[in-house]
Order: sequence, then structure tokens, then C-alpha cells
Amino acid sequence: MKDDRQNFVLFAVIAALILFGWPLIQGRFFPTANPPVTKIEGGKTKVVANPAADPTADGPTAIRDRTVVLASSPRVTIDTPRLHGSINLKGARIDDLVLKTYKETIARDSPPIRLLSPAGAPEAYFAGFGWRDDGLKPPAPDTVWTASSTLLAPGHPVNLDAANATGQRFRITMAVDDGYVFTVQQTVLNAGKAPVPVAAYGLVNRIGVSKDPATWTMHTGPVSVHGGGADYSQKFKDIDAAPEKFASTGGWLGFTDKYWLTALVPDQAAAFDGEFRAGANQAYQADYSVQPKVLSPGQSVTQSSRFFAGAKEVRLLQRYQDEGIEKLDKSIDWGWFEIVVRPIFTYLDWLFRIAGNFGVAIILLTLTIRGLMFPIAQRQFASMAKMRAIQPKMKALQERYKDDKVRQQQEVMALYKAEKANPLAGCLPTLLQIPIFYALYKTLMLTIEMRHQPFFGWIRDLSAPDPLTPVNLFGLLPFVPPHMIAIGVIPILYGISMYFQFKLNPQAMDDAQKQVFALMPWILMFVMSSFAVGLLIYWITSNCLTILQQQLLYSRHPALKQAAAK
Repeated sequence: MKDDRQNFVLFAVIAALILFGWPLIQGRFFPTANPPVTKIEGGKTKVVANPAADPTADGPTAIRDRTVVLASSPRVTIDTPRLHGSINLKGARIDDLVLKTYKETIARDSPPIRLLSPAGAPEAYFAGFGWRDDGLKPPAPDTVWTASSTLLAPGHPVNLDAANATGQRFRITMAVDDGYVFTVQQTVLNAGKAPVPVAAYGLVNRIGVSKDPATWTMHTGPVSVHGGGADYSQKFKDIDAAPEKFASTGGWLGFTDKYWLTALVPDQAAAFDGEFRAGANQAYQADYSVQPKVLSPGQSVTQSSRFFAGAKEVRLLQRYQDEGIEKLDKSIDWGWFEIVVRPIFTYLDWLFRIAGNFGVAIILLTLTIRGLMFPIAQRQFASMAKMRAIQPKMKALQERYKDDKVRQQQEVMALYKAEKANPLAGCLPTLLQIPIFYALYKTLMLTIEMRHQPFFGWIRDLSAPDPLTPVNLFGLLPFVPPHMIAIGVIPILYGISMYFQFKLNPQAMDDAQKQVFALMPWILMFVMSSFAVGLLIYWITSNCLTILQQQLLYSRHPALKQAAAK
């Protein structure tokens, strides 16, 4: 009886630590899912406004309205299947860009995602290309370039031309594809009387840090590939303290958010110097420059680069990587577990293309995994049956050697060996599911393919928590419950499925353990409530399959139920 009380206290303490300590662990290692895209009010589903679109949230850079800034200088229109925006001829900057195929929210009238904005407007973010002034006298930042066309589109490049007072002529030729890559050719013709040094550069400048916080499982902020590897080590606060410089041949550098990327890609066969630096008013810049070339009178030189600005779609990143941009797919922080995460994503994406619904694809993924693990589960169940069968012998040994714990352990281990029973065999399927669960978690958190993907009914985004909760009578009561108790319908179904799975579990337990395990499903329900709905669909489906599997194996091992009753 004393041991039972001690066990109960121990398990109660562990349960309390899980329940109340989980928010701290989750914030460090498992950040919450994407913010809900819907909420329930008056029993109806309503779209949640995107706080990032609120101009009152902008910092000191919000000097003028964006439309006023855009109208203040001549521009070349950018129009592609995925992008729309303009090039600022004052300074030859790409500083106006929206992503046509992605919206701020799931509402029909939601504006598209804005990636780039001109200086002097809210959330300024732009790219520029030019030459170092090492005696060349290149065009100044306020130079108004002459454009060969008013439209930049796939198959329709644009030439931007300017000249200086010493006889050098400058041309920036920009082309854009059907994805997110601009090709930039920077040409200098020396019509002067003396040699000049020519060193092209590119830069990306943004105001403010990413709205997506960097976590242990997801990097946002400065990112680069140099020296043959991806570098996620730099954060905004690091370059606030000191610039970060590197040299490389091949690679790229820029800024990443959870789903969006800007990346400067110098000529992959040429050496370049890269740098991240910080300026006033939370300005951050990534830039590169190539080694200078001395250009003799009458000669010209062209230096090429590319610029990626768009969504981190896995297939497109892989395509650009195949076209020569080194490790561009590393802009997605797959992490050290990439060997499992990438195959899970690839298979899930393939299932989605067949089923047309990511929720259905997750269920099919679960069926596949459980099917592959069924032989292991059978062996697990047989082992658990054997453990149940030897319980009377174990209790006899525990009673006989209750005053000699060392001898008791020796005798129990000898019993396991004699009966060929393995007390850990029952843990194997659960242990095998942990990497699958983590891989699915990373996929839902990182890949834009999962963003705003609906399932059915009120579930409008599988990468966000369940917005429907009975705490406020599914939105009928006019209050928003605190996060800790706002348990959604899907987490409740998860708790119920865990309860029935535990109830059917043949693993022998003493009375104290039974009480604790009776509470565990509901503790886990609270723990999992802030996770993405897609993860809970996976776990509920897995639990239901486990219940069916247990019923099947009980029919094959009727002695288990008899032993349990006895």
C-alpha cells in the first residue's frame, strides 16, 4: 500500500510537470502553430484579420502612404504569372512586389502577400544593383535611369541605361522568369580616356525584423550559403552588434521569413565578398560585391547575377537548384532531421496531388505508416500478452523478496529471460512514431504547401490550431476564453481517442498507475491543443487504427482478456 501511494505521488508530480511545464518546453523547442485564420463568433466562422496588414503597427519608417511613394518616381511594371509590382527607375531598385498566388488571409477579398516595398513607405524592403565607387564614378542612388520598355515580363527583358560625366556608360538588363527569379546583367562600357576599376554589387535592404520569430526548430532572418554549406547562425540581434562578413565562390545570401525569401545570387563561378550589416531605424542589409576588373578605354564588361524574391515552394527551389543556384533548397530550415522530414513531405505532397485535400492526405499517410508497422505491432502485442501471463509469477517474486530489492530485480530479470519476455517491446511502435510525428510537425510548420490548406467544415487551415471550442459554446457566448482552456473540438476528440486506446491497452499496471493513466489522455489533450490541426488528425487517425488493431489482436489472443479479468 505504501509503494502504491508513493507511485501515485510520483506519477501525479510527473503529470503536473507535463501540464504546467509544457508551455515553457513548447516555446523553446516546439513553437505554436500558425495563428488561427478563423474564429467562431455567434456560431459562425469568421476570418481573422492579419495584424501584419495594419499600417498603425509600422515603426518610424512609415513616413508616407505606399501609393504616394510609388507615384513619386517613374517605374517599369513587373507582371508574371506569380508576381506583380514595379522597378523604381530612381536608383534602379526592385522595390514593389506582391505575390499573386498567396493572400494575407483566406478571405476572398484578402490582399495578396506584399514582399517588397519602397523606401519611405511602411515596411520598406527592396533590392538594388550597382557598382562600387573605387574611381569608377557610377550612377548615384538618386539617378533616374532610362528604360527600354515600360513592362518587365517573362520573355520580355528591360534595359536600364545611365551615364556619368567621365565617359562611362552603364546598363542593367533585367529579365524575369515564370517563377520568382530575376536575372540581372550589369554592363559597363568605358568610353572615357583612362582605365577604370569595375566591381558590381547587389543588395537587399529591409526595415525591421521578421514577423516570424526564430526558434530552435525554425530559422528566420539572415541566411546564406557559402563555403559549400548553409549558414543559419546569424540572427538580427547578431548583426545589430557587428557586421558579419564572409568570402565564397558560389552560394547566395539574403533574408528568410517562415514562407518568403529574398536571396542575392552572384555568378556561381565567381568569387564574391558577402556581408550582413545593420543601420539606423532597424535597417538591415545583405550585400555582396565581386572582385574588381580593370576596364580599358573602348572596352566593356558584363557581370551577371540573379535575385530570388518569392515563396519558398519546394519544387521551385529544387528547380532553381538544378539550374545552378547552390543549395537554394536550404533556405527551408529542414534541420538535422532532414533525412526523415524530406521524404515525409515528398510523400505527403504526392498524396495531396492525388486526393486534392491535405487532411485526407494526412489520413492516407497515417494509414500507410500504420500498415508498415503492423507486423511490429503484432510482435508487440504478443510480447505484452506474455508479460500479462507472467504477472502472477512476478508478484510472487516481489512479495518473496520485498525486503531485498537487489535480489528482487535479479529474480525478475531471470524470469524475463526464462520466459523470453521483453518489457520494452511494447514501446517500439510508439518510439517509431515519434520521428514520424516530428517530421510531420516540421512539414506543417515550415512548408508553404501546407499554408491555408482546408480540411472540412470550420477547419480552414491545417497548419493552425482548432478555432472551435465548447468553452464559449462554439462562439455563441460573447467572450474569448483564455488560451489554456480554449480546447478545440479536434483536441477533445484526440483526448477521447487516447482514453479508449489506454483503456484497451493490455499492459499490466498497479492501482496507482491506473489512476494516473486515466488522467493522462486529458492532460495530453491540453498539451496538444495548441498544435496544428493536421498533427492532431494524424494522431487521432493513428489512435483509431490502434484501437481497431487491438480489437483484432484481442480476438487472436483471447487469453489476454481472460488474464486481465483474472
